[in-house]
Amino acid sequence: MGIINRLQAMGEWLRADPLGFVVYLLYFAVCVLLTLILHEVAHGYVALRCGDPTAKMLGRLSLDPRRHLDPLGTLCLVFLGFGWARPVPVNPRNFRRLRRDDVLVSVAGVTVNLTLFLLSLGLAVFFNFLLWKPDVIRFYGARELIASDGVGYAVLTSGAGAQYTDLMRYPWVQYIQRFLLMFATMNLSVGLFNLIPIPPLDGFHILNDLILRGRLTLNGQAFRVAQAALMILCFSGALTGVLSAAIDGAENAVLSALLWMAGQS
Repeated sequence: MGIINRLQAMGEWLRADPLGFVVYLLYFAVCVLLTLILHEVAHGYVALRCGDPTAKMLGRLSLDPRRHLDPLGTLCLVFLGFGWARPVPVNPRNFRRLRRDDVLVSVAGVTVNLTLFLLSLGLAVFFNFLLWKPDVIRFYGARELIASDGVGYAVLTSGAGAQYTDLMRYPWVQYIQRFLLMFATMNLSVGLFNLIPIPPLDGFHILNDLILRGRLTLNGQAFRVAQAALMILCFSGALTGVLSAAIDGAENAVLSALLWMAGQS
């Protein structure tokens, strides 16, 4: 969905259900803050453990969102479905083992995001069986009630769950599961986006250190050109289709595995 279409859809939702829209924004805001802040704090913490105190000295190990959020990256997360925060400052000269530590710091944020994705989706599957009555699960199937293209997911994320409480075992669980599903998708989106091997994203450092053995160095001008190319890819929509397919594919694969382990495949 492009920016214009997303804005139109949000405007229609606001007119049709103002309260539901505001509640959605509250969920979304909490998910954005936690996802981006924990990603950046992970970078700073691992850098500190590797010998570089730069992030700590600059206050980037804080959970204060003002120290981490990038206005453009946050807007991209809202309107494009993927985004970024302000990169944590790192001084590789302080690392004990340069290439190893650079890889560890680079993968730290993505590792946290993907771990949170797995935990959130796993908890959402658990709560699925507390939320819906057994007859409802048997009729629709567990996947249809939790997958992002399923009927249950649409009910929860639209805030319409209050209309279906007669189908639920414990209606209050819908609010927990709604957050978990949104949080899982957002962490997966940020994690996969940051694996793209374009500066300043983590994927560039991982590619350069693990595969190119640190042979690729960028001066200030080349770095700015790479950043501009990334912005063009983001706002032209060239990345949206590829990332959406990757996010949907990964989410469906993990959900299938979780449902299989729960005996509901």
